[in-house]
Amino acid sequence: MESVSAAKAKAKSGKHSIRKSQRRGEAESFREPETSRAEILAVATEEFSQRGLAGARVDAIAERTRTSKRMIYYYFGSKEGLYTAVLEHVYSQIRTVESELDLDALTPIEAMRRLVELTFDYDESHPHFISLVNVENVNHGQFVAQLTSVRKRYSNILQLMQTVLDRGVASGEFRADVDATDARLVIGALCFFRVSNRYTFGALFDCDLAEPHTRRRHRQMIVDAVLRFLRAR
Repeated sequence: MESVSAAKAKAKSGKHSIRKSQRRGEAESFREPETSRAEILAVATEEFSQRGLAGARVDAIAERTRTSKRMIYYYFGSKEGLYTAVLEHVYSQIRTVESELDLDALTPIEAMRRLVELTFDYDESHPHFISLVNVENVNHGQFVAQLTSVRKRYSNILQLMQTVLDRGVASGEFRADVDATDARLVIGALCFFRVSNRYTFGALFDCDLAEPHTRRRHRQMIVDAVLRFLRAR
């Protein structure tokens, strides 16, 4: 039979555990309002870009943001909801930067030059974006296809680019048989490849695409390539 002293010790231990659990819950409640949606998105961006949708763990994201899965699900509904929010965030960032360009104030050639330079610089400085695009292509684009706001932003950017191309055609500087989608494809392919294939390309051809001089040279090379492609025949 359990002694009186042992029973008291057990009761005291139980009360201590309850108080400890309560303090942990209070601390979490205190932290959760301060753990912003933006912080969760930033950590989730890294997790999904490194591990993909299937490999990413909400537990790991909760631990790194010092919050709980409950709070993450409160904000985003599910793991897929969090992934979709990350996609919307990263896809919207570059479109926001592009939309801030005052292209109408530039000549067609200078406007296109700025678009290429901006795309190159953004891709180089946002490797997580490149990785997430690759992840979403593994998913056959099913999640980004649901993002109406992102698709609208991309449509607006294409319209801006088409306006630049139309001005270039009217001035005799650009060829008339290339539309904005064609130009976007060429620009994206050249800029994206350098980042997405940096390590495999470097290993196979014994070069460092991140080396500053090489990066500057390739930046100018890609600008020149796009402008020559667009130039009127």
